[in-house]
Amino acid sequence: MNMPSKAAENAVDVAIIGAGPAGLTAAYLLSKKGYSVTVIEKDPQYVGGISRTVEHEGFRFDIGGHRFFSKSQEVVDLWNEILPDDFIQRPRMSRIYYEGKFYSYPLRAFEALWNLGIWRSTLCMLSYGKAKVFPNKNVKSFEDWTVNQFGYKLYSIFFKTYTEKVWGMPCDEMSADWAAQRIKGLSLWNAVTDGLKRSLGLNKKPNDGQEVKTLLETFRYPRLGPGMMWDAARRHVEARGNAVLMGHSLKQLAQDANGNWRMSASGADGETVITAKHVISSAPMRELATRIHPLPKSMPEAQDLNYRDFLTIAIMIKSDDLFPDNWIYIHDDRVQVGRVQNFRSWSPEMVPDEKIACVGLEYFCFENDGLWSSSDADLVELAKKEMAILGLCKPEDVVGGVVVRQEKAYPVYDDAYEQNVATMRDDLESRFPTLHMVGRNGMHRYNNQDHAMMTAMLTVENIEAGTRKWNVWNVNEDAEYHEAGDEGAQRVIVEDITEDRVAALESLRDVPTRIGEAAQDKSKKAA
Repeated sequence: MNMPSKAAENAVDVAIIGAGPAGLTAAYLLSKKGYSVTVIEKDPQYVGGISRTVEHEGFRFDIGGHRFFSKSQEVVDLWNEILPDDFIQRPRMSRIYYEGKFYSYPLRAFEALWNLGIWRSTLCMLSYGKAKVFPNKNVKSFEDWTVNQFGYKLYSIFFKTYTEKVWGMPCDEMSADWAAQRIKGLSLWNAVTDGLKRSLGLNKKPNDGQEVKTLLETFRYPRLGPGMMWDAARRHVEARGNAVLMGHSLKQLAQDANGNWRMSASGADGETVITAKHVISSAPMRELATRIHPLPKSMPEAQDLNYRDFLTIAIMIKSDDLFPDNWIYIHDDRVQVGRVQNFRSWSPEMVPDEKIACVGLEYFCFENDGLWSSSDADLVELAKKEMAILGLCKPEDVVGGVVVRQEKAYPVYDDAYEQNVATMRDDLESRFPTLHMVGRNGMHRYNNQDHAMMTAMLTVENIEAGTRKWNVWNVNEDAEYHEAGDEGAQRVIVEDITEDRVAALESLRDVPTRIGEAAQDKSKKAA
């Protein structure tokens, strides 16, 4: 009689779910401080999560493109500490591609009108004039706001198609507030008048009327892609005697009567059980809820959280680089692709053959929809076909291709998400003070890489202090970190907020929300 194999067990101070930027930052810092940690990661090969670098026959692919920039010197110092000798400085360039022409990004209105030609520009200006004379006074959607600002013609060319590709919802269902936040400082009338003045030598402005801040001209980047950073972090963690278990998925998480955690994870070799005093989770909140035993009261709210998924189809082309940009945005409704990455522009070492160009076509989708469920071979053929439609390359010049799928790339900010997250957070934090949620999916927040790292950095300090002295939920939300805790708490830690940590919060990642009933009612009253 064969007896079932007993699960391997190990006891540590902190168990960490997920080896992305948040999870590995926490593991790295805790290891430095002498804590014992074990990290579980469901991917059998790659660490880094959405910041990983995938390799195929010597070609390397970044998942979405990751510039290494942060307003926080604390984060920058940590990057330099983990990866001291492998950063390169790269020029930044990205443009919009529409009907065979390139347009500056951020959009320069006068340049756009010039490229569109006299007839279409005239139609754009007539459409703009109509919007100004007869504006929509009941503005509630992204479409309403943008049409009022630019007219329907320019809106349909430069805003509608790409926005709907990324977020998978019609522009007339997205909140107007998001449009107002995203499209700042660009006045069509000012851009046109500035452009005319420049043509007459009367205006010396260098930006064609572009009033928004110029994006960074250069950025730092690991020479072998962002995964290089997280591979190094993993090595540091393991060098201190701690473990990163690849190909291990969270099975169950439970707390005993003494407040200690028992976490089970399933891998190719069976089940592993980890006992720990603290658990740090960067797993999607929806998945975390299903693994906690007993199931949390907030399970219905957790299951109502939604995500946008992501495909990269990388193709190798017999050609010099097709364009100099790091990436280009595709504003063309004839194709499904939303953005095209040029991997050699990120780093020459990403592409091993000088005679081969390598680009990544990015498709935004929902898991298990028609696009996501297509075979890799069909997706590579789709990429070849769409590149031909766009006139960027000939199908016969494509010599290879590979598909990279990224689940839950973007947390969806629908009209219910905020309440759902708040309910789950309150439920778990009140019951489990030693369970810490961090990172993009761990907090259902569209964090930058540096924001995800900061949530982990503050969580490590909370574990050290034995209390939630920092409210990590304020990262990437407002202009300062607030001390956590309720009034009358037995232990209150007062600590000055450094300017550096304030700076880390100044970059906000906005995402569209669907128009809620409250917003509609508000608009009706205003009208």
